[in-house]
Amino acid sequence: MKDEALLALASDLVGKAAAAIMAIKAAGFAVERKSDHSPVTEADRIAEALIVEGLRAATPDIPVIAEEEVAAGTAPRHAERFWLVDPLDGTREFAAGRDNFAVNIGLVEAGRAVLGAVALPASGEIFWGRVGLGAWKRDAGGTRAIRARTPPAEGVTVMGSHHYADDPRMGRFLEGRHVARVVNIGSAEKFCRLAEGTADLYPRFGRTMEWDTAAPQAVVEAAGGRVLVLETRAPLLYAKPGFENPGFVCEGLPG
Repeated sequence: MKDEALLALASDLVGKAAAAIMAIKAAGFAVERKSDHSPVTEADRIAEALIVEGLRAATPDIPVIAEEEVAAGTAPRHAERFWLVDPLDGTREFAAGRDNFAVNIGLVEAGRAVLGAVALPASGEIFWGRVGLGAWKRDAGGTRAIRARTPPAEGVTVMGSHHYADDPRMGRFLEGRHVARVVNIGSAEKFCRLAEGTADLYPRFGRTMEWDTAAPQAVVEAAGGRVLVLETRAPLLYAKPGFENPGFVCEGLPG
């Protein structure tokens, strides 16, 4: 399957999963706890089943690694090329009644996130991109190409995690930078705002998993930005032991 068809597949599936999540949100749901004490809902499970079934039917040669399957111990091993799925990124936001949650489908090749689609169900936005081909956004206004921006003269807009809003590391990281504002929200939406050119910087100090970042990293890098390991400034890579990411920074175009 060619890249254009893979992009169409991923963007279609995140859209379908987003619709299912919003239907569950409207009907009401219970919140459970996984073994690591993180929350999980019916929306996580239904969205993941929809996505995984769609990917495996359309691309049977590409393994699918999905968050809830990993939690259940049934995910396949890493391969040279594989899908990474987070069916409901920002379950805590979703469970709390906030709107900053996302659906992520990313494709990894040789350790790099190269293609991704991200849906923001509450706003009806879908972002997708392939490194080397470009990035796009669809919302109520239609479909358009997007591009990361050079920081404006008034200063950078910084995205931060809602659950780490008081992290002292953010203040130290921003010392000496010309900052216009800091916006604290949950989920992969933070990456999307950099990809579309409405924000400039997103440092992440807390724990994340590969399925949290693969899809939005691909969109950001397809839009001209980059995602780097905080300590080394090397690209954030995939197929790591335990699927766990180090701290990273997502950047738009250089100033």
